[in-house]
Amino acid sequence: MLESARRMLSGSGLCRIVCDAFLFKMRGVQTAPPRVAGLEIFWSWLGACLGILLVAGMERLLLQESDQLLMIGSFGASAVLIYGAPSSPLAQPRNLLLGHFVSALTGVAMAQLLPQQAWLAAPLAVSLAIAGMHLTRSLHPPGGATALIAVIGSKQIQALGFFYALVPVLAGATLMLLVALVVNNLAPTRRYPLWWF
Repeated sequence: MLESARRMLSGSGLCRIVCDAFLFKMRGVQTAPPRVAGLEIFWSWLGACLGILLVAGMERLLLQESDQLLMIGSFGASAVLIYGAPSSPLAQPRNLLLGHFVSALTGVAMAQLLPQQAWLAAPLAVSLAIAGMHLTRSLHPPGGATALIAVIGSKQIQALGFFYALVPVLAGATLMLLVALVVNNLAPTRRYPLWWF
């Protein structure tokens, strides 16, 4: 009985059928999207440059003498969405602001709950942040990085505790949103946001 089950699962049996079906799902059903027009590339570049420049400039201007920061890595990924794909549901203001905020709170909570177990706090922070963003209808992929930064970030970030959710996270995301509102609405082919809340 075991031998026949083993034979059925090996080679051309059930295993092959299951594997083929699984791999079939990965083949894709469409071709790649067309190249973006040069003007769209310009507006994406301008928005990203000005948005990150504003956050970096405000950090330098207001926080240079302090131990505070305003720039975090996940803002780079947010820039891709809000300036490069402003019509995406994941790029809307609710998603940008609330997604980062929920993720920051989640990341800090996990960092404080498991301060000596980053190996466990990190996956819990990211996965719970995703769940929290789903529950609040604010899915924003860079939020996963925001949660992870709260756990594995520098001592400077760790020292912020829950203040991390306000500065740098909410303050920086708000500055980037202001630039997105201006640049994306200057572009004749764009409208931003598609919704607020």
